Amino acid sequence: MAESQSNFSDGAAYERFMGRWSRLAGQQFLNWVDAPKGKSWLDVGCGNGAFTEEIYNHAAPSAVIGIDPSEGQLAFARTRSGTPGAKYQLSGATPLPFGDASFDVTDMALVIAFVPDPAFAVAEMARVTKPGGIVASYMWDLPGGGVPLSQMMRAMKEIGCPTLQPPNAAFSSMEPKRQLWIDAGLKSVESMVIRITVSYKDFEDFWQTNTLPLGPQAKIIQDMSTETKEKLRAQLQKSLPIAPDGRIEFEAFANAVKGNV
Repeated sequence: MAESQSNFSDGAAYERFMGRWSRLAGQQFLNWVDAPKGKSWLDVGCGNGAFTEEIYNHAAPSAVIGIDPSEGQLAFARTRSGTPGAKYQLSGATPLPFGDASFDVTDMALVIAFVPDPAFAVAEMARVTKPGGIVASYMWDLPGGGVPLSQMMRAMKEIGCPTLQPPNAAFSSMEPKRQLWIDAGLKSVESMVIRITVSYKDFEDFWQTNTLPLGPQAKIIQDMSTETKEKLRAQLQKSLPIAPDGRIEFEAFANAVKGNV
């Protein structure tokens, strides 16, 4: 369950960086998708296999194929004991290397903002899904500040540092995303907002997690001078919702869409 980008190639580091939050969101997403048991799944942009494992926990699939463009992420996914029988292969989202009507359920978890052509990606997901099957996706609401990185990104802006968004962040907003499903000819299109609580035990947990060498934001932080990093830390300590016992908790939210072929 990882953003489909070479910047996120370390599966173990990604697990600490985002896996715990994306797994919570993924559980809500799968409950909402409510796919029948014993179906075949394609997990597009499976990353390090965190979401693939949730598919096994919630949907008792007959078969799962996970694809991702990062061999590092796939290597970590293959070590998961919770995905028995899953097949992982190296591939991007466009085009999908499968025939028409190959799967009962096709999902894309936390990926769509990163693919070069979201409309093509959704059309491909619909193509490889059987008639009556489910095509579903969820993505942190990037323009709305729903990503767990939002507090870090806000503090960076407040001290005048650049922040980066994935190339198609606009498609993480609800209406543009819903329109992709409609334009792909999917039926009975539904949507929902997934909300989770992001929690860190203290400021150092927050800082160490959000400065792991993953993604474009981390590269910006790594390249900062010592003085700028200290300025960022000071800004975060002022702006973060730090409880009296040191815990830091805030809400993250994602937009989910599903439809039938």
